[in-house]
Amino acid sequence: MFTGIIESLGLVKNIVRKGDNLDITISCDFTQDLKIDQSVAHNGICLTVVNIQDENYTVTAIKETLDKTNLGDLKVGNYVNLERAMELGDRLDGHIVQGHVDQTAICTAISKNSGSWEFTFEYDKTLNNITIEKGSITINGVSLTVVNSGVNTFSVAIIPFTYEHTTFNKLNVGTKVNLEFDVIGKYVQKLHTINK
Repeated sequence: MFTGIIESLGLVKNIVRKGDNLDITISCDFTQDLKIDQSVAHNGICLTVVNIQDENYTVTAIKETLDKTNLGDLKVGNYVNLERAMELGDRLDGHIVQGHVDQTAICTAISKNSGSWEFTFEYDKTLNNITIEKGSITINGVSLTVVNSGVNTFSVAIIPFTYEHTTFNKLNVGTKVNLEFDVIGKYVQKLHTINK
């Protein structure tokens, strides 16, 4: 379980394909605190640490994960948003995030305002995911508030701290991102669909 509050940026050091899987090696400032079999969210995707060597650690992404996320687009030298699993008793500063990406979206617009940025995204509506105005959304692991919610589009407003300390400063129009929709909203949507 995560909160969507990004702890650090990780630098992709190596990517090795093993069958349908990718072994991704990452360097970050908390590698020395990790343990084998620990869960870490990478761009919002919960992955298990399988190896640690010096300042680098490795996680494995299986085909199911690669099919539903943007991990397959990673290249050596890219950065990813990182968050370790929350500890019981911690404050829940973001919202409840499972680290289970529902689908990807494409950034369709970026506008710089006076002191903030607005990013707009579009996603495939056939998967029946929804956003609501002022509801929660996780984009590449970052807990955010929805503005301008549409049928299959929404925007988020990004403050300078988030822009500077996450990969939002590396996004462009056309960039693919991972989305995890609000867990409560997903259950409500499922119940609504079943009871039609």
